[in-house]
Amino acid sequence: MSGLPHHENTTRPPGGDRVFADAEGRLWSAAPHHESEGLTVVFTCISDGRQSGRAIVVEPAMEVGNVAEDTLRAWLEAAPRIGRLT
Repeated sequence: MSGLPHHENTTRPPGGDRVFADAEGRLWSAAPHHESEGLTVVFTCISDGRQSGRAIVVEPAMEVGNVAEDTLRAWLEAAPRIGRLT
């Protein structure tokens, strides 16, 4: 291997999205959407496409970029699955 320095990526994706692992180790993206009723967080599983997306409305004072991963996991567990409209 070459002597290239290893840099840890400490930046977040644009728009305030967060990536975190759930209790089973799957990677999820948490994307915030600011609305008048509060903050809607949309969860998308990026490591297993078979998982349904989920969404939850949280207190407007909360910011996805400032919460602990345990909080994101709790929100994910509480969020209902997004289904098809038929």
